[in-house]
Amino acid sequence: MLNLERLRVLHSIAAYGSVTAAADVLHVSTSAISQQMDKLEREVGQQLLERSGRGVRLTGAAERLASHAEQMLSLAERAEADLEAYRGTVSGRLTLGTFATAARGLVAPAMRNFRLAHPQLRVGLEEIEPHVALPRVTRGDLDLAIVQDWFNEPITVPDSLTRVALLDDVADVAVPEKHPLAARGIVDFKDLDGEAWITWSDGWICTGWLRDTIRAYGIEPDISCMAAEHQTQLALVSAGLGIAIIPRLGRDPVPAGIRFVEIRPRLVRHIYAVWRTNASRRPSIRAVVDGLRQFSHASTGT
Repeated sequence: MLNLERLRVLHSIAAYGSVTAAADVLHVSTSAISQQMDKLEREVGQQLLERSGRGVRLTGAAERLASHAEQMLSLAERAEADLEAYRGTVSGRLTLGTFATAARGLVAPAMRNFRLAHPQLRVGLEEIEPHVALPRVTRGDLDLAIVQDWFNEPITVPDSLTRVALLDDVADVAVPEKHPLAARGIVDFKDLDGEAWITWSDGWICTGWLRDTIRAYGIEPDISCMAAEHQTQLALVSAGLGIAIIPRLGRDPVPAGIRFVEIRPRLVRHIYAVWRTNASRRPSIRAVVDGLRQFSHASTGT
């Protein structure tokens, strides 16, 4: 009988391309990965890994077994979900990946209420960008993720995942309080031509979106500063180093010396919860998603 945990190791090596990467994902040492693979080779009676330069690669037998492993792990997950649903209790451990502002403005306050309702469930949280979170949910490294896309750049969610909308989050332009636009209730994009921009760091999902959106209105962005965190961006705006697009979710506390002005057309990002469809019957996933939806609806008045 094939051992599922060893098949999970093989599947991780196939998915991530190396023993080291698989060890990082599974949170074990590379020696532990090697030991599991040695045992799996003895179980199947065939070589599964072979040397390739400084690393290893899957043999033909391993590639065949890895394709079966994905199906077997999926079936095992559905069986576990069915058993958890039959038991009916919200308990155990659930891993949740979310981007920074959702972690601060949505997950943290929602989980405060949630822990009181479901004390037997432990939620492990990891801050992670949406384009990284989706593959990890698909592969089973995360149980649930909160992801975002913008009104003009929809995200592609794999067919194996279920998505549910949590809320729509509006973004405004942050300007220094003495800026000529600070007294305006609303501005058009053309009013922002010639401004110095403060944006997210390279590699963040919003960085490319902001550049593309600004250019769509005929403005070539003059990037003065780049910072990953909204709080850092706001500090730079307060210091007079530029303007920034800041979503409303999770942006408090706001430093002194800043005014927010709405942009026309309105900038909206959509925030979703996603999980593997095979795990949809798990009471823990349903409970966490329901808790997030209830909090988001209460906080936005919808």
